[in-house]
Amino acid sequence: EEDSTNSFICVLKKMKELRQMKKVLEETEEAFKERMEALAEQWRHLHARTAQLKAHVLTSGATVKENERLQAQALKKAKEEKEENSKKESELLRDRGELEALRKQRQKLAKKLLKYSLFKRYMEDVVENSQFCNIEDVIDYYKALVRTRKDLLQSQWWHRQMMEQSKVLQEQISAEKEAEMLQCKNDLMQLKESLDQAQSDVRQWEARWAELQDRAARKAVELKSLNMAIHSLFQ
Repeated sequence: EEDSTNSFICVLKKMKELRQMKKVLEETEEAFKERMEALAEQWRHLHARTAQLKAHVLTSGATVKENERLQAQALKKAKEEKEENSKKESELLRDRGELEALRKQRQKLAKKLLKYSLFKRYMEDVVENSQFCNIEDVIDYYKALVRTRKDLLQSQWWHRQMMEQSKVLQEQISAEKEAEMLQCKNDLMQLKESLDQAQSDVRQWEARWAELQDRAARKAVELKSLNMAIHSLFQ
């Protein structure tokens, strides 16, 4: 359906181009006809002038020198007019070529128009069997759908961009959290090692303290025994 609508839009453009081309072709044909008539008139004028000069040379009693001068002027004028006519003929040939090219282009456009007329009938059937009032409404609706699709694609693109950015941010946060957890784990292990070392030191000091208390108790017993022995000697 989208291809058909595009084809019909192309048909409308081609129809407009064909009308413009037809107008240009008609104007070119008219100009070509006018140039041909002007060229024919110039040739008639040249022939008339030549005949007048010949008649003048034959009937006048001018001298040979005057006749030669008039003949030279006539030849010069004839040469100039011939060059001008050659120039105009070249222009006419060029215009004829352009006219032929325009005719061929017109035929080509006419063939395309005939080919695309099927799409026009198709669009007319669409209008007839739908809620649209005319073909322009169908085209406007199609353009609106194209704009909506474009906006939707743009929205989807932005959504994908946001999702990708969110994913990157989430991965970054996860990496930072993992790094923090690893650091906390290392700190906890160091604290545990410090605690184990402290507990080991406490046990060592407790054992040392018990040993000192035991030695002090033995010294106290020895001191008591010594005091009792001394006391017995003085009785």
